[in-house]
Amino acid sequence: MTAQPIDVPNVPARQASRLVELNNCLSLDDLPGRDLNPDELSELAASIAAQPHLWEDQVAYSDEERVFASLHRDANVDVWLICWTPVNDTGWHDHDISSGAVAVARGKLVEHNLAIGVESIETEVEAGDVYGFGPDHIHRLTGLDKGSVTVHAYSPPLWRMGQYSVKEGVLRRVSVSYADELRPID
Repeated sequence: MTAQPIDVPNVPARQASRLVELNNCLSLDDLPGRDLNPDELSELAASIAAQPHLWEDQVAYSDEERVFASLHRDANVDVWLICWTPVNDTGWHDHDISSGAVAVARGKLVEHNLAIGVESIETEVEAGDVYGFGPDHIHRLTGLDKGSVTVHAYSPPLWRMGQYSVKEGVLRRVSVSYADELRPID
């Protein structure tokens, strides 16, 4: 079996929608009581990102650790607010069995997609962008602008995540709790 090159247009962040393009978005008030798909998660994250009164009191920044807060968690959906500086870095990770979405409320991030044998694929994601992904997605997020804020939605709710390191050409996965702060482990 020969490895095929990554189809760059299929990198989720490169297919981001603008928050203003999502009309009649799903909100916390009208969740359907079931697991959500990546498009529905994008709508939910966009809806919350567009309503700063739902998260503004949780915003804080630190270069020593990422600042994050749980905004909602039920049997089907998990929503987080994450604040970023240019020093913040999640390291390579996946979301185990959960699909997800990222909505950038303020500032700008870089999403890095893991590519074997070549440099990672980097995509700048700016305020107003939202994108969703399935449970097969492995990425790394880094802050680009000081004062960036993102809303992340996951379904089913995060329970475990995988963190990755690449050392001497060997990829290694470590399972971590959803409550742990993601940081580079390589």
